Amino acid sequence: MRILITGHAGFVGRHFWQALDTPDNTLHGVDVKAGMDCRRFFAHDDRRFDLVLHCAAIVGGRAMIDGQPMAVATDLAIDSDLFQWALRTRPGRVVYFSSSAAYPTRLQGPVHHRALVESDIDLDDVAQPDAVYGWVKLTGEMLARHARAEGLDVTVVRPFSGYGPDQDLTYPFPSFIDRAARRADPFEVWGDGRQVRDWVHIDDVVGATLALVEAGVDGPVNLCTGVGTSMDELAAMAMAAASHAAPVAHHLDAPVGVAHRVGDPAGMLRWFTPIWTIEAGVADAVDRARMEA
Repeated sequence: MRILITGHAGFVGRHFWQALDTPDNTLHGVDVKAGMDCRRFFAHDDRRFDLVLHCAAIVGGRAMIDGQPMAVATDLAIDSDLFQWALRTRPGRVVYFSSSAAYPTRLQGPVHHRALVESDIDLDDVAQPDAVYGWVKLTGEMLARHARAEGLDVTVVRPFSGYGPDQDLTYPFPSFIDRAARRADPFEVWGDGRQVRDWVHIDDVVGATLALVEAGVDGPVNLCTGVGTSMDELAAMAMAAASHAAPVAHHLDAPVGVAHRVGDPAGMLRWFTPIWTIEAGVADAVDRARMEA
């Protein structure tokens, strides 16, 4: 297949590149880190691809989501340009990476929460998502729906808290692994540590997405495990894996997002079963950090 990966030098994009870099595929990457803004590519390139994995986005972790909403809003232009280009060049299938941030925040409180299911988002009656980033992803899903109406095949996936050992330190999982490997004392955690997330390994994000593509599933489909782990629990796992013990210092004035975000994986499980547990992912990441030290 001829495959385009936007944002191929980023965390998600480079893992798809590794998975798809086989003799049967011809890969093309577009990334601002490699000297090409995908918006410029969309404006001038008319090549047709069998598969497009749209990983390009400005996220930057919770600090950017809460602190630089106008920077995150650039994703509106990126996604709009993607779909305009796709309508012009007619790729075989486009994968649009939405986010668990698109879900209504009223379903993710400290007391009133439950496993989030795909039908909790109604594009015809939208509820408040998580910050500007959530609005961006809702808009992207709306554009995907319109693109389908014009004859494009589009798969929409909603990854929850993706993680991996080579992720940027602006995200909680790699920063916790780094603190454990460095034997940080105290061990810093943003917020009160009780905020819960559904941690899904990047290998499972890739595996599930490609399984959905092969099956021709439009979605949207949650990419999640259905297992909730709090920040304090994640910190404890990281320290235990590193044979380290230290008091936790909670930074209550730091940005933390919603209180409880866990997905229902039933839709994904029809096509793919996750390989990684969060315990195994932590142990693997700590081992890698030790080898690199």
